[in-house]
Amino acid sequence: MYRSSWLKYAVVTVVAVLLIGFFDENSVWNHFKNQQRIEELNDEIKRQNDQYNHDKMQIRKLDSDPKAIEKIARERYFMKADDEDIFVLSDDEATLPKTTDETVE
Repeated sequence: MYRSSWLKYAVVTVVAVLLIGFFDENSVWNHFKNQQRIEELNDEIKRQNDQYNHDKMQIRKLDSDPKAIEKIARERYFMKADDEDIFVLSDDEATLPKTTDETVE
């Protein structure tokens, strides 16, 4: 008799721990997934803050240095002075469109 009542309590306790620990919305598994998501978001925040600081420094540099504006205009937008020629070199292989002769079929 004593043994069967102890077994009932043990089974109920184990089932309750399983339900709460793994199947509840506040389960250990969900807590683990949420912690991973928080770490990912913190990494994303750090990357965004680093990018923001980098961009902020570039804006300050552009505001104070006219040579920096000229450098960006030349490198990114291929702007040139009136007496210059610009040649854009690329390492990409040129892909020619395949032409099909429809009359041969």
